[in-house]
Amino acid sequence: MLFEEVPLVPDFSLELVARNAGHWPVAGTDEAGRGPLAGPVVAAAVILDPNNIPDGLNDSKQLTAARREELFEAIMATADVSIAASGPRHIDERNILRASLDAMRRAVAGLSILPAYVLADGRDVPQGLCCPGRAVIQGDARSVSIAAASIIAKVTRDRMMTRAHQVFPLYGFNSHAGYATPQHRAGIEAHGPCLLHRMSFRPLRKDEAAE
Repeated sequence: MLFEEVPLVPDFSLELVARNAGHWPVAGTDEAGRGPLAGPVVAAAVILDPNNIPDGLNDSKQLTAARREELFEAIMATADVSIAASGPRHIDERNILRASLDAMRRAVAGLSILPAYVLADGRDVPQGLCCPGRAVIQGDARSVSIAAASIIAKVTRDRMMTRAHQVFPLYGFNSHAGYATPQHRAGIEAHGPCLLHRMSFRPLRKDEAAE
């Protein structure tokens, strides 16, 4: 290839486009936990202070756990932040996409500052927002506001699953956060599902068991 593929690095350009169009302030929203077999999907919404943006914001998946924790504290200290979650029963009843978007909507609604525009990670804008919004594919790698939301959502969910391990110690939630690791699958096989499991997900679905 003539040019190497350069990783995306989030910046403030999408926020500035919205501000220049008369939409201010701008919130970024993202979720964590769409794929696991257990636990909630957690969403965060963040309005950054353009004069005090923490250094090193990036897609949470590109950061170490220690760096995510550092940035979590920096974001909480400098930005307006709101967090919402959809639990396993909500996910089973509505499906994971709708439950994720609903958590994002509620996170935006919980901000103490009313946003004039929302940048949402992914292909869909949550319905019922208080203002216009835009879906941004790979948003956590393009927008620092979405990247900040991804960090808040990821750290919050990881902490929740670590606490869940104290209640349901047979599955190893503190090590895999509910994802379908061999350890987790072995725990389900040995002990059956618990209240945190998403019964609409394979291999937990009843029709899968019947087959």
